[in-house]
Amino acid sequence: MDGSPDHGQHVIGVISDTHGLLRPESMRELKGSELIIHAGDIGAPEVLDTLRHIAPVRAVRGNTDKGTWARALSDAEVVVIGGLHLYVLHDLNDLELDPGAAGFAAVVSGHSHRPSVEHRNGVCS
Repeated sequence: MDGSPDHGQHVIGVISDTHGLLRPESMRELKGSELIIHAGDIGAPEVLDTLRHIAPVRAVRGNTDKGTWARALSDAEVVVIGGLHLYVLHDLNDLELDPGAAGFAAVVSGHSHRPSVEHRNGVCS
Protein backbone atom coordinates (compact mmCIF):
# COMPACT_ATOMS: atom_id res chain seq x y z
CA MET A 1 0.00 0.00 0.00
CA ASP A 2 2.43 2.60 -1.20
CA GLY A 3 -0.18 5.06 -2.48
CA SER A 4 0.61 4.50 -6.14
CA PRO A 5 -2.38 4.48 -8.49
CA ASP A 6 -4.12 1.13 -8.44
CA HIS A 7 -7.48 0.82 -10.05
CA GLY A 8 -8.30 -2.54 -8.48
CA GLN A 9 -10.75 -2.97 -5.65
CA HIS A 10 -9.64 -2.80 -2.03
CA VAL A 11 -11.52 -3.96 1.03
CA ILE A 12 -11.12 -1.51 3.89
CA GLY A 13 -12.80 -2.29 7.20
CA VAL A 14 -13.98 0.73 9.17
CA ILE A 15 -14.86 0.67 12.86
CA SER A 16 -15.07 3.20 15.66
CA ASP A 17 -16.34 3.75 19.18
CA THR A 18 -15.53 0.25 20.40
CA HIS A 19 -14.91 1.57 23.94
CA GLY A 20 -12.84 -1.49 24.81
CA LEU A 21 -15.30 -4.05 23.41
CA LEU A 22 -15.10 -5.88 20.08
CA ARG A 23 -18.39 -7.59 19.39
CA PRO A 24 -18.26 -10.94 17.55
CA GLU A 25 -20.44 -9.59 14.73
CA SER A 26 -17.96 -6.74 14.19
CA MET A 27 -15.10 -9.20 13.97
CA ARG A 28 -17.02 -11.29 11.41
CA GLU A 29 -17.72 -8.21 9.27
CA LEU A 30 -14.06 -7.14 9.32
CA LYS A 31 -12.73 -10.54 8.17
CA GLY A 32 -11.39 -10.26 4.65
CA SER A 33 -10.32 -6.63 5.07
CA GLU A 34 -6.88 -5.81 3.76
CA LEU A 35 -6.76 -2.77 6.06
CA ILE A 36 -8.81 -1.76 9.09
CA ILE A 37 -9.37 1.89 10.02
CA HIS A 38 -10.40 2.57 13.62
CA ALA A 39 -11.84 6.08 13.88
CA GLY A 40 -11.28 6.53 17.62
CA ASP A 41 -12.75 5.84 21.04
CA ILE A 42 -10.87 2.56 20.99
CA GLY A 43 -11.02 2.11 24.74
CA ALA A 44 -8.07 -0.25 25.24
CA PRO A 45 -4.91 -1.20 23.37
CA GLU A 46 -6.07 -4.82 23.28
CA VAL A 47 -8.75 -3.80 20.78
CA LEU A 48 -6.08 -2.78 18.29
CA ASP A 49 -4.04 -5.92 19.02
CA THR A 50 -7.08 -8.09 18.28
CA LEU A 51 -7.88 -6.21 15.07
CA ARG A 52 -4.27 -6.68 13.90
CA HIS A 53 -4.92 -10.44 13.79
CA ILE A 54 -7.30 -9.72 10.90
CA ALA A 55 -5.42 -7.01 8.98
CA PRO A 56 -3.05 -4.06 9.42
CA VAL A 57 -4.70 -1.28 11.44
CA ARG A 58 -4.59 2.51 11.18
CA ALA A 59 -6.20 4.23 14.15
CA VAL A 60 -6.76 7.71 15.56
CA ARG A 61 -7.29 8.80 19.14
CA GLY A 62 -10.85 9.53 20.23
CA ASN A 63 -12.00 11.82 23.02
CA THR A 64 -12.24 8.91 25.49
CA ASP A 65 -8.85 7.38 24.63
CA LYS A 66 -6.64 8.23 27.60
CA GLY A 67 -3.44 6.90 29.07
CA THR A 68 0.05 6.14 27.88
CA TRP A 69 -1.06 3.75 25.13
CA ALA A 70 -3.34 6.40 23.59
CA ARG A 71 -0.63 9.06 23.44
CA ALA A 72 0.99 7.09 20.62
CA LEU A 73 -2.08 7.72 18.46
CA SER A 74 -2.58 10.86 16.38
CA ASP A 75 -5.71 12.99 16.36
CA ALA A 76 -5.83 12.57 12.57
CA GLU A 77 -4.24 10.28 9.98
CA VAL A 78 -3.91 10.25 6.23
CA VAL A 79 -4.38 6.80 4.73
CA VAL A 80 -3.46 6.20 1.09
CA ILE A 81 -4.76 3.10 -0.62
CA GLY A 82 -5.23 2.41 -4.30
CA GLY A 83 -4.10 5.95 -5.11
CA LEU A 84 -6.91 7.45 -3.00
CA HIS A 85 -6.23 9.66 0.00
CA LEU A 86 -8.48 9.22 3.03
CA TYR A 87 -8.52 11.62 5.97
CA VAL A 88 -9.28 9.92 9.29
CA LEU A 89 -10.31 11.68 12.52
CA HIS A 90 -12.62 10.91 15.40
CA ASP A 91 -15.05 13.81 15.47
CA LEU A 92 -16.13 15.28 12.12
CA ASN A 93 -16.81 18.58 13.90
CA ASP A 94 -13.03 18.87 14.44
CA LEU A 95 -12.30 18.85 10.70
CA GLU A 96 -10.22 21.97 10.03
CA LEU A 97 -9.60 21.65 6.32
CA ASP A 98 -11.52 21.50 3.08
CA PRO A 99 -11.06 17.83 2.17
CA GLY A 100 -11.91 18.33 -1.50
CA ALA A 101 -9.43 21.17 -1.91
CA ALA A 102 -6.82 19.09 -0.06
CA GLY A 103 -7.30 16.20 -2.49
CA PHE A 104 -9.01 13.72 -0.20
CA ALA A 105 -11.44 11.21 -1.68
CA ALA A 106 -13.13 10.58 1.66
CA VAL A 107 -13.21 11.55 5.31
CA VAL A 108 -13.61 8.73 7.84
CA SER A 109 -14.85 9.66 11.30
CA GLY A 110 -16.50 8.14 14.35
CA HIS A 111 -17.91 9.76 17.50
CA SER A 112 -21.58 9.76 16.48
CA HIS A 113 -22.23 6.07 17.23
CA ARG A 114 -24.30 6.02 14.01
CA PRO A 115 -23.07 4.72 10.67
CA SER A 116 -23.65 7.16 7.84
CA VAL A 117 -22.35 8.14 4.44
CA GLU A 118 -22.65 11.71 3.18
CA HIS A 119 -21.40 13.34 0.00
CA ARG A 120 -20.29 16.97 0.20
CA ASN A 121 -18.53 18.80 -2.60
CA GLY A 122 -17.38 15.56 -4.22
CA VAL A 123 -16.02 14.05 -1.00
CA CYS A 124 -17.55 11.10 0.81
CA SER A 125 -17.74 11.31 4.61
